[in-house]
Amino acid sequence: MASLAPILENHVGTTVSREVKTRGRASRWPAKVEATRAAKARAESARALLCVDDISVSFDGFHAITDLTLIFNEGELRSIIGPNGAGKTTLMDVITGKTRPDTGTVFFVHDLENLTTLSEHQIAHKGIGRKFQRPTVFHTHSVRENIELAIAGNKGVCRTLFARYSKAQVERVDECLEKVGLKDQAKGVAGALSHGEKQWLEIGMLLAQEPRVLLVDEPVAGMTSSEVEKTSTLLRSLRGKHTVVVVEHDMEFVRSLESDCVTVLHEGRVLAEGSLADVQGDRRVVEVYLGE
Repeated sequence: MASLAPILENHVGTTVSREVKTRGRASRWPAKVEATRAAKARAESARALLCVDDISVSFDGFHAITDLTLIFNEGELRSIIGPNGAGKTTLMDVITGKTRPDTGTVFFVHDLENLTTLSEHQIAHKGIGRKFQRPTVFHTHSVRENIELAIAGNKGVCRTLFARYSKAQVERVDECLEKVGLKDQAKGVAGALSHGEKQWLEIGMLLAQEPRVLLVDEPVAGMTSSEVEKTSTLLRSLRGKHTVVVVEHDMEFVRSLESDCVTVLHEGRVLAEGSLADVQGDRRVVEVYLGE
């Protein structure tokens, strides 16, 4: 696969000259942007935010991802689909630091620090939030307290629950509860929520941390039809302020998202990419995925 440098030059209209910043090791990828004002303007219009550059991951000889390159735009809603074993979860693991790639880098275009050298906590602090398929909430605490704990970060549960919040923090909690549709349940115990509501609460907890990128893994598994519809509406509403990447198997749900771009993975590589209509009409996609 070609280097990401010419891809980025085409995508954001910039000239690349220096290396991605790393800790303790040099990257082979030339990346620090030196651009004219016109080039910067083109970069802003293209909105490239996060780059996955030539990532490869193998487990005991099995190639989960091979030479994978993806560019995510700022504020876009991206769907990633593909058959089991396509590398979708491994991709998310690499972006969030759970899995270290054998080769390749991950970085924000306007930062360029190699995220694969950072811990999961450091990557989250950089602005990448991840929601797993199974919701993780504090069941014995109220819905509101769950959001407050997310805002507080690593201050500790007891210290957080007895803390006094600023007006801005209170407003932030209210905003997150409103966004995920749980304002009326704010005083109730999180453990009493339905499965779908717990999913929304966890999304609210991530939003409280104001992520630049939100990775969502199969959010509608186990939901009722009405919960699926509300989840689609919620994720669409996040487009623009956040870059939202949804990994999903349910094609009806993917269709309802009206994604800006759909990426199809197969055997750890990009099989097709474009609008949903484009990928659905791709003969290769029909053969290896949609025709199952």
